[in-house]
Amino acid sequence: MKYCVLIMDGSAGLPIPERGGKTSLELARTPNLDAMAVEGSVGLSYNVPPGMDPDSAVACMSIFGYYPRTYYTGRAPIEAVSLGIDFAPGEVLFRCNPVTVKDGKMVSHSAGSISTEEDHLLMATLNEKLGSDKVRFYPGVGYRNILKLKGAEDTAQAVCTPPHDIPGKPVADFLPRGKGSELLGKLMASSEAIFKDHPVNKKRLADGKLPATGIWLFWGSGQAPALPAFKECYGLKAALTSGVDLLRGLGKMTGMSILEIPGVTDGPDNDYAGQAQGALDALKNYDIVVIHIEAPDEAGHAGSVEKKIEAIERIDAEVVSRLRNSYRGEMRVLTISDHPTPVKERVHTSDPVPFLLWGAGIGANGGRRFTELEAKKTGLVVDPGYKTINELIGK
Repeated sequence: MKYCVLIMDGSAGLPIPERGGKTSLELARTPNLDAMAVEGSVGLSYNVPPGMDPDSAVACMSIFGYYPRTYYTGRAPIEAVSLGIDFAPGEVLFRCNPVTVKDGKMVSHSAGSISTEEDHLLMATLNEKLGSDKVRFYPGVGYRNILKLKGAEDTAQAVCTPPHDIPGKPVADFLPRGKGSELLGKLMASSEAIFKDHPVNKKRLADGKLPATGIWLFWGSGQAPALPAFKECYGLKAALTSGVDLLRGLGKMTGMSILEIPGVTDGPDNDYAGQAQGALDALKNYDIVVIHIEAPDEAGHAGSVEKKIEAIERIDAEVVSRLRNSYRGEMRVLTISDHPTPVKERVHTSDPVPFLLWGAGIGANGGRRFTELEAKKTGLVVDPGYKTINELIGK
């Protein structure tokens, strides 16, 4: 038996009043997912334990089959593992986004979806101007970077707010605060002057794009989670494909092989078909493959229902269609959203998400579509969500 987990990041959402009270999943045309829903089982998974932040690290840890309350220590160390960043006890890691702030309000948590190339140039300048043996910036994919601090353990206690949680809000109300926050505030303020006349921003402005007005620090942590190997837990040799460091880091921490498939990105330019085919080809050598696609989440944060629908429809047409026609009778597929990213709210929520089980030995349970409402109607609920993987592999 072969297995596939398709994570449609942030694809779940809430009803949109302007669209007849329907969610993005309900509005999207998804004939392949619809057919699989009729043939398979649809239900709800509680991926975010009560009281925990509805972050992708928490939610995807659940999807991988690990209880976040037991293993989660913070997001930044997971991304650091993906980037190959070594860190010792006492060193503190932070996610570092270039952002756009205008008139004191958060306009974009990603500086207008800045490119990886532009971002790397900005991080290089920060290392030149602010870097030292105690302060180091590490560029990642797109806007996702890591700051490592030495000799500043108290910064891990600072209260920080992710920039994607405050779209359109005054940033003064959400700056780092509490013990250890002074250094973080200084670095953020210093970056504003460094970015102001940076060549990257001059070109972005000339091209009609949003500039990176400074950095925003959050998700601080100094300890990496100790995750047992996926094969040890579930007896399956696993591989993963994703365009973001977080998922790649989780994969590495659980002993999954990371598939290097050309064209896989974190946005709408992702080669959906290539990612799907690369994952299916990998099943010749692996028992289970995880396909993670970030685009719906990015569209949700941008507040664009059109782009979110487009991402969902492309996943259905270019990824799900291939899964339906591969390993017939010899494969099971779990399709799931990690958390909702509603386009009106533009932030993650901790609501349960729909999941769809399809394939060999999985019977129909009355679901008609892969949507929030249909999942609720069937009455199939997995809580806590880390047990959903057992529904796929039959443990």
